[in-house]
Amino acid sequence: MTMSEEQARELDSISTVGLVNLAVEQTQLIVRQEVALARAELTRKAKQAALGSAVGAVAGLFALIALLCAVGAAVAGFANLVPVWAAALIVAAILLGMAGIAGLAARQRFTKASPSAPPDVVASVKADVTEVRRRLHR
Repeated sequence: MTMSEEQARELDSISTVGLVNLAVEQTQLIVRQEVALARAELTRKAKQAALGSAVGAVAGLFALIALLCAVGAAVAGFANLVPVWAAALIVAAILLGMAGIAGLAARQRFTKASPSAPPDVVASVKADVTEVRRRLHR
C-alpha cells in the first residue's frame, strides 16, 4: 500500500512518540483482527467436526442394525437344519469365538504397542535412586 503525499506530511509532523503510539495501535488492531479471524475459523471447523461426528454415529447405528439383521438371518438359516434354540446357540457360539479371537488379537497389539513403563524413564529413575543412596551413605 502506497502512502499519499498528504499522509506522508502528516507522519512527518508527528513526533517519534506519536509514531510509536500509532505503530502500537495499528499492531494491536492487526492482532485483534487476526485473533477474531482465527476464532471464526476454529468455530467453523468445530461445527464441521461435530456434524461429521453426528453423521458417523448415525452410520454406526445403521451398521449395528444391519449386523443384528445378519445375525437374525444366520439363526433363521440354521433353524432350517436344527431347532431354533440350537440355531441361536450355534450363532452365539460363533460370535463369541470371533469376539475371543478379536480380543486376543487386541491384547497382543496392546502388549506390543506400549511397555508397562518406558525404558528411558525406568533407567532415569534407577539412576536417580542410585545417586540419592550414594549421597546418603557419605
